Amino acid sequence: MISHKIEFERPGLAKLGVSHTVVDMHVHTRYSDGLNSARAIAKRAVALGIGIAVTDHNEIQGAVEIAKAGNVFSIPGIEITSKEGSHLLVYFYETRSLKKFYHTDVKPFMGTGVMTSLSLSMEEIIQRARNYRTVVVFAHPYCAAYTGVCNLHFSKDRLEALMASVDGVEVINAGNLNKWNLQCAVLGFNLNKAVTGGSDAHSLNHLGRAVTYLPGEASRGDFLDAVKESQVRVMGKELNMFRKMTSHSSKIRSSIQNYPDLMEKNLRYGATYFNSKSKKIKENMRRSLMGKA
Repeated sequence: MISHKIEFERPGLAKLGVSHTVVDMHVHTRYSDGLNSARAIAKRAVALGIGIAVTDHNEIQGAVEIAKAGNVFSIPGIEITSKEGSHLLVYFYETRSLKKFYHTDVKPFMGTGVMTSLSLSMEEIIQRARNYRTVVVFAHPYCAAYTGVCNLHFSKDRLEALMASVDGVEVINAGNLNKWNLQCAVLGFNLNKAVTGGSDAHSLNHLGRAVTYLPGEASRGDFLDAVKESQVRVMGKELNMFRKMTSHSSKIRSSIQNYPDLMEKNLRYGATYFNSKSKKIKENMRRSLMGKA
């Protein structure tokens, strides 16, 4: 446990759902890189007694479909890939606002597929999201390579400005590694901003492994207000390695058509990483020589 708001344990959904509004705030359908339909996800969510935020990559069809399922609590959302390759979660109070945002501020700037980067920088995406009633959260800020915003593409000053411009950060992502989730949790604690948790589910058996919850029965608006005002709690446990491997294999299959885009981002980030390491080595050598002089 990092604070009373963040608990690293598997949620007891049956018990928690009796007295709380419980939402898995990071779920993918087959419209991006998930395996399942929105209908199947809605059915599973009802069985678990939780709400769902479908946050497909640069796509909203799954979120729109699940919003029409009247028997499940849902939050319209999207996970956007910035020009830098980092991910941003945007949650909407109304489905119609999500639709307008997608058609005006996402679709015109997309690459060749849903898993490619937009041509907009992270700052530009956040600014556009702020034109709507939204809750804006950095997905898995610490994780592998550049998909989390805490990476070498962003200078310290730029990162500080970005953190000040969003509502909060995702502190537990069940698809992430524990060491990175711990860093995310520390970041959320130090920022004193909104914290969220989600499974980052790509299949039905991942749902509910990390959740965001609020005491009592809440409407969508009440729940998002509570997130924004830091009144929610987060509980979750990372998927085991076998489930992670299964999840990653499904992502690879859905992303194969975007291989050139992914390769370009990996090469660019690799060059940034190498240059950063070279600078550190040179600086350490300079300090060592000055100490001997």
